[in-house]
Amino acid sequence: MSATIADTIYNALSERIITGHLAAGEKLRQDHIAREFDASHVPVREALLRLEAHGLARSEPRRGTRVSALDPSEIREVIEMRVSLEILALSHGFARLTDADIEAAEAARVACDAAEDMASWERLNRAFHKVILAPCEMPRLLAAIDDLHIASARHLFANWRHQWTRRVDSDHAAIVQALHRRDAAAACDILRRHLRRVR
Repeated sequence: MSATIADTIYNALSERIITGHLAAGEKLRQDHIAREFDASHVPVREALLRLEAHGLARSEPRRGTRVSALDPSEIREVIEMRVSLEILALSHGFARLTDADIEAAEAARVACDAAEDMASWERLNRAFHKVILAPCEMPRLLAAIDDLHIASARHLFANWRHQWTRRVDSDHAAIVQALHRRDAAAACDILRRHLRRVR
């Protein structure tokens, strides 16, 4: 499925918000966005509605759409929800896990470890988690997890941007090894520990 103009606008703006290049409270002006992307107001409005749906923006009467505030107190809730929902998705995925899924997880792990800046790493880290959870084939669950990934990413950039260093993620490697062994219990235990480290 090819990306639409609305997809392009949403992806660009969401990355700017997640990485902090668009600060909380900053106004998202339809005219400016339409000019930047050489688009009509229809895809711009669609992209802004998607930003709202994912908690990245909020529309206020007579004030327009602004980047939503980041609440530091929500990170504990986000992590606990990720633990519960990602473990659920991973455990359900084992029944459908194929060799191709494991190869995709290994490729995603290698790409994530090779990231040379935090923005690339964060995007590739999210991609790794999506790949290992996708076999569950539960779209509503995966959509909820996707929203939690976005919230986590904003907190990561807000709090750890200046501490990021390139490293090999041993948890990701251990999860892929557990997938190879078809060891659901080990994979879930490692993922649980991995997610709680963020706190």
